[in-house]
Amino acid sequence: MNFLIVDDEPLVLRDLEQALREAVPDCAIYPLATSGRALEQARSVRFDVAFLDIELGSSSGLVLAKELKDIQPDVPIIFVTSYAKYAVDAFRVRATGYLMKPVLQEDILRELTFIYEDSLQAKRKKVQVQTFGGFEVFVNGRPLQFKRAKAKELLACLIDRRGASLTTAEACAILWEDEAGDPAKRDYFRTIVKDLKESLQQENISSVLRKWHGRLSIDPEQLDCDSYRFLDGDPQAVNGYRHDYLPSYSWAEFAVTRFE
Repeated sequence: MNFLIVDDEPLVLRDLEQALREAVPDCAIYPLATSGRALEQARSVRFDVAFLDIELGSSSGLVLAKELKDIQPDVPIIFVTSYAKYAVDAFRVRATGYLMKPVLQEDILRELTFIYEDSLQAKRKKVQVQTFGGFEVFVNGRPLQFKRAKAKELLACLIDRRGASLTTAEACAILWEDEAGDPAKRDYFRTIVKDLKESLQQENISSVLRKWHGRLSIDPEQLDCDSYRFLDGDPQAVNGYRHDYLPSYSWAEFAVTRFE
């Protein structure tokens, strides 16, 4: 694992480095004293976690965090500081953790466990769903193939509802808006559902889709979905959100407020 630590106080930097080595003996640590050097390093090294002081002489760890996120959007950031007053500002920049100095080995282990426990659990699930930055579904790491774009959009819509069901009329209203009442669209909808079921069956994940009494839903427990983890408070999912939830679908605009 690669850890970035930034603090302008040499003794504090040394103590944090020592605590990290005790917590994760095989890690690679990049101890730096300035924001500029930290950003330069981030352009060549992928970091698993960044530990940042908030008061960095004439600069700010809060500003550094935002700039670091521009380079590595998914990097978890843990602020290390002597001042509790910055906690609110820290979480406004989507910090993962907030530690008070002096930092001990057990403090680091607690934060790292919090960051990676949910990720390890998610990897055990067979179906991974990406809703941030575009909609994609992966089965054991392979993209799920769809015969029709509308079948893919229907699945996105069901995933958006997180287990809540849709009737045929409701689904058509979402997929075709003003044309939902067209009988031809309802006939086409049956074809879309058939295609979606076949795509899921080919990957042996047909149980993801539930169908009864003319209603459709998905089983959210079978999915590792970034937006679900965001809503559950997972730090990595929160850090990965860039105001880009299901950007290809106009109906998803109404759901964006969940993530603000």
